[in-house]
Parts: sequence; C-alpha cells; structure tokens
Amino acid sequence: MAATAVTDSGGVRIITEVIPATDPRAAQLASSSRSPVPAVSSFQVRGFRRAQPKALGTIHIFTGIVHVCFGIILTVSEYGTPSLPVASGVLFWLGFMLLVSGSLLVESEKRDNILLVKTCCIVNMVVILSTLVATLIHTTAITRDIPGCETNTLYQLKAEWCFDAKTKMLSNGLDSVFVIFCFLEFCTAVAALAFGYNAIKQHNYTRMVL
Repeated sequence: MAATAVTDSGGVRIITEVIPATDPRAAQLASSSRSPVPAVSSFQVRGFRRAQPKALGTIHIFTGIVHVCFGIILTVSEYGTPSLPVASGVLFWLGFMLLVSGSLLVESEKRDNILLVKTCCIVNMVVILSTLVATLIHTTAITRDIPGCETNTLYQLKAEWCFDAKTKMLSNGLDSVFVIFCFLEFCTAVAALAFGYNAIKQHNYTRMVL
C-alpha cells in the first residue's frame, strides 16, 4: 500500500507518494530513470555502418587468404633462392593482418560496440602502413634480377634458365598483381578509417541526445 503525504508550501500543494519495492510501478520508474548511454553508442555505430563494414571486411578477408596461399606456394617453390617478397615474409604478415582487420570489420556489423569501432580504426591504420611497405617491396622486386641470377663478378656464368624472358615476366606479373591488391586493400582501409573516425568524433554531440 503506497503512503501519501500532502504538504502546502507558498500556495503550492505538494503530494508525495512512497511506492514500495514490491509495487510493479517501482520497476517501471527504475527502468525509465536509467541513463540512455546505449543509445549514444548505437548512434555512433550506425554512423560507422554507413561504410558497409561487412563488405569492406569481406574484401580484406578474401585478399588476406590470397596473400597467405600465395605465400605458401612461393615459399615452397623458391626454397633455394627466395625472391624479395618471399624472403621478407610480406605475404604472410600482411595476409594475417588483413584477416584480423576483415574479421573485426565483419564483427562490427553485428555488434553495437563503439570500442570495436575504435579497434577497427587502429588495426586499419596498421593495414595502411603495411600496404605501403608491401607495395615498396613488390615494386623493388620488379626492378631486381631473378633470384639466383645476380652477377657478382664480371665473368660469372648464369644458369640457363636465367636467360628465359618468360621467367622474369611471370615474376613481374605476380608482383604487379600484388601491387594491385595492395592498392585495393589500402583504399578499403582508408574508407574504414575515415568512417570510423567520423563516428568516434560524433561523441561530443550525441551526449545531448535524450
């Protein structure tokens, strides 16, 4: 039974009602008095989802798998004389970085968590730097001779397969494809980072939303 008290003060009548904890209205008042913090987070995450993070993440996952698979194939085939991309391990560490970035982007489509969006921004910053380094490695490999065919002395004999132009063309073709992949990964990471930064920056405005 609720207790009611009536107080007159300055021509104003104040009615105070004490609701017991067992009253169903107590639960309704408690739920309505909670701070709307999840709504703020949801507003920010919706801003990030305009970039279609699931599609961006799928691109990173696909290209990451391609990098890792080619890394295994080229490492086995060039075991004795590895090329610059194989020796640097760029196909592996960039591939795994893309898999992590892609998984986070896909997960951010499912979860309403601004911390996950911030993590995606940090990882994609690393991906941007990694793709720039990878592009430099692949372009350097294009300008260099085939591994095992370098001449250190004037009269050093080369292997017969070093004079086959198709071998160098195949190597340059693979490196060119990876440069294109790096450009695609770079653009994807920049898009994710731009939308993520804008979503995080909206925090100062969403505090006023009730």
